[in-house]
Amino acid sequence: MNPELLQQWDSLGVNGLPYIIPIHPNLVHLTLGLFIVAIAFDIVGALFPLDKAAFKYLAIPVTRSALFDVGWYNLLAAAVVTFFTVMAGLFEVSLAVPLADVTSAWGFHALETMIMHGVGGVLILTLIVAMTVWRGFQRYQWRKDMARQVQWSYIAAGLFVFVLMFVQGTLGAHLGAEFGVHITADQLLHLGENPNQL
Repeated sequence: MNPELLQQWDSLGVNGLPYIIPIHPNLVHLTLGLFIVAIAFDIVGALFPLDKAAFKYLAIPVTRSALFDVGWYNLLAAAVVTFFTVMAGLFEVSLAVPLADVTSAWGFHALETMIMHGVGGVLILTLIVAMTVWRGFQRYQWRKDMARQVQWSYIAAGLFVFVLMFVQGTLGAHLGAEFGVHITADQLLHLGENPNQL
C-alpha cells in the first residue's frame, strides 16, 4: 500500500479529514432543500389564484400569506446554512488528495474541477444572500401591501440559481465519484487495494 496515503489517513482519518464523515455533502443537501422549498412556495404563492380551487377541493386550509411566510423563512435559513456549506467545502477541498490520472465525464482534471466547484460555491452563496436581501425588501418594503409578495423577476432568478445548483452539484459529484475526493474506498480501489482490509 502507498505509505504516503497511509500516513495521511493516520494523521487525518480514514477519509483524509480530521473527522469521520465529510460535513460539506450533508450541508449541501440542507442548502438545496431550503432553497428549493423557498422558491417553490413563492411560486405557489404567486400562482395562488390558480391554485386556490385545488386547495379548496383537497380541503387544505392554506392562505397566500402563509405560503410566502414559508418561502421567506426557508430562504433566510438557506442564506445562513449556505455560508457554512461553502466554508466546510473550502476547508475539505483544501485537504483533498484527488486521483491524478483521471479525467471527469466533462473532460476536466481534478484541480480544474475543484477550482470550478469552489468558485461556483462562492457564487451561489453570493446569489442566495443577494436574493435574500431582495426578498426582504419585497416582503417588508416594496410589496408589503400587495397580495403577491414576490416579483416575477425574483422567481426567474430563483429558477436560474436552480440551473447553477445543478451544474455545481454535478461538479461536486465528479469530485467524489470520479476523483475519489474524501472517499477512502474509491482511493483504495484505484490503488488496487482492498478497502475491507484497511
